[in-house]
Amino acid sequence: MMTRSFQTIVQRIFMLMCIMILIACGEEERAEAPQAPPRDSASETIEGTIVAVGDSLTAGYGLSEGQAYPALLENRLRQNGYPFKVVNAGISGETSSEARSRIEWIMSLNPDIVVLGTGANDGLRGIDPALTRENIDAIVAYFNNQGVVVVLAGMKMVKNMGREFTEAFEGLYPAIAADKNAILIPFLLEGVAAEPSLNQPDGIHPTAEGYEKVTDVVYPYVVEAIERFRGKAG
Repeated sequence: MMTRSFQTIVQRIFMLMCIMILIACGEEERAEAPQAPPRDSASETIEGTIVAVGDSLTAGYGLSEGQAYPALLENRLRQNGYPFKVVNAGISGETSSEARSRIEWIMSLNPDIVVLGTGANDGLRGIDPALTRENIDAIVAYFNNQGVVVVLAGMKMVKNMGREFTEAFEGLYPAIAADKNAILIPFLLEGVAAEPSLNQPDGIHPTAEGYEKVTDVVYPYVVEAIERFRGKAG
């Protein structure tokens, strides 16, 4: 049986590996902000635009863009009679501060709905949850002021960051959603996190099958956002 001190060392090594992987993701995939894909045809009727904003979990690190949840979400919506375009604006390695710095560019995509999934890199890098909360709060407030419906994807953190840190980090998402009237996804990776068969070898990023599960999680909240959008438009 491992001693408590040995367990602590193992946890710290695992944490360091997670941070190194996420930083490497950012270095490998960070590039200019993604461009909105063109419509398939001039005759296609598009009711609105959804922009998925986030880090490698949104971008689909290690997979093709078509396997990440934004593309799967668009397909699911259209199959069920919701003619919305979904733009993948995820950037691997991005922190909440970096997401905040590009909100005006995101608005240039003319979103009607934004799915915001940021902050995971903040947590793994030990960034003060107060700063993460300040950034996400400002992002949501900005989109609210622009008349954009916001779906906020909650994140969770590994427990060895300490109870105080973990509670502050995980609690900021429902607090902001309640304060800013955003639609809250309690946990973006519900049913996927810590499931080896649904994650790539790094244990952090979902496989193609994992993203099918992420789409299952995200879909009903986006449908709620569409109904809210329609109510505002009407």
